[in-house]
Formats: sequence, structure tokens, C-alpha cells
Amino acid sequence: QVQLVESGGGLVQAGGSLRLSCVASGRTFSTYIMGWFRQAPGKSREFVAAISGGGGTTYYANSAKGRFTISRDNAKNTVYLQMNSLKPEDTAVYYCAAAVKVGYGRAWYSNSGNYDYWGQGTQLTVSS
Repeated sequence: QVQLVESGGGLVQAGGSLRLSCVASGRTFSTYIMGWFRQAPGKSREFVAAISGGGGTTYYANSAKGRFTISRDNAKNTVYLQMNSLKPEDTAVYYCAAAVKVGYGRAWYSNSGNYDYWGQGTQLTVSS
């Protein structure tokens, strides 16, 4: 069983920056594919970004490219999402997720069904 705890959400003005963190339990964190997803009110959960176990492969949603950066520190069992140039449409609950299976390619990484464990979510609100 893997437990994921997100932090770092809050209220920020449009154009601002914020970094989300997600700490995972377990001794094999470096083998997990980690992803960030978000869900806005009245909308379905959507992919934001994902990173391979070693950190060498990353994928982003088109809405996140150029503004968000996913990274991880395996020594700290932590994955980050640095978000810059935030927009009101980024307002959502952000979830981190861990996939213990091996997968390849953007389609696999961006599919929420491939993730086995989810955090409780952290709220990001971007004001205009």
C-alpha cells in the first residue's frame, strides 16, 4: 500500500507561481511512475503531467506545456509540480498519483486508469 500526501495548494493571483509537493510512503518510490491530475468543479479529472521513476522521461498536457514542470527527488520520496504563469482556468483540485506498473509512452502516462494510488488532493485557486 502506498500513501500519497499532497501539499502546497492555495490562492494565487493570475500570473503567479506555486509549487505542489507530494510525498509518498514506501521503499520503492523510485520505481513508480508519478503523475499529477486535476479536477475542476463540474469537470472530469484530467491529466496534467507525469514523470518516470528515474525522472528522465516527462509528459505534459498541452495546457501545462511551457508553464508547468514536474520533477522528483527519489531520496525524499517526493514529486513536485512547479506551476508558473498561472491562469484562472488552472483552478482545480490537484491530485498526485502513483503507478506501480511499468508503462511507456504519453498515452499510457496520461491515462488515469493506469495509476494505482491517489492522494487526497490539494486545492489551487487562481484569481483573476
